Amino acid sequence: MTTPLALGRYRMERDSAAALSLRAICFRNGASDADALDATCDHWTVVDGTTGETVAAFRILLIPDAAGLAGSYSARFYDLSRLATLSGPYLELGRFCLHPDRHDPDILRLAWAGLARIVDGQGVQLLFGCSSFHGTDPAPHLDALAQLSRHIAPPDRAPQRRAGALDLPTHSPDPKRALAAMPPLLRTYLAMGGWVSDHAVIDRDLHTLHVFTGVEIARIPPARARLLRALVTQA
Repeated sequence: MTTPLALGRYRMERDSAAALSLRAICFRNGASDADALDATCDHWTVVDGTTGETVAAFRILLIPDAAGLAGSYSARFYDLSRLATLSGPYLELGRFCLHPDRHDPDILRLAWAGLARIVDGQGVQLLFGCSSFHGTDPAPHLDALAQLSRHIAPPDRAPQRRAGALDLPTHSPDPKRALAAMPPLLRTYLAMGGWVSDHAVIDRDLHTLHVFTGVEIARIPPARARLLRALVTQA
């Protein structure tokens, strides 16, 4: 990012220490969330310019070609070999978190403006990551997970299973209620034409349940792509 992005009272910053501090709050009840992958990632934050508080954070891993997919966080849980049918570069988005006390939609808008600029600047072809639901019990999320069964990855791209995979439920949920129950990041992925794995995985380390999620940049609906690039212009 050559020039800083800002929207309203918020600005984006590259700050690994602040990102790790917010991750500790969001994922570990205040304990450290650092892992070995952090050293190879870029860490971005959204900061409230009025208070100086970090209100969102994420890390990104740029992967030039399919050979590097095995080093991603997602590859710990999913077999990504079929993604080799897509040409790189790939971008893994991870540890995306919003401060639990902050709900201003401009925070998420600015984060996506920053991601859109990075994706365009690096020529990324696939944006991917693990989209997480809180807790390891699937029961509270069954309707949302059933809704995801309508967004399964194409067979030639679909992540294959490793041990511990859970089938997505196939009952018919209320679509609006199911979508409202999904994490904000996952809702945005789906609005961009994203797809998910046909199974979920329990991550006991983070106490979450997640699905693999991919967005092929070339297949983002034109109106949504224009909206994302307009955010970059506004910021």
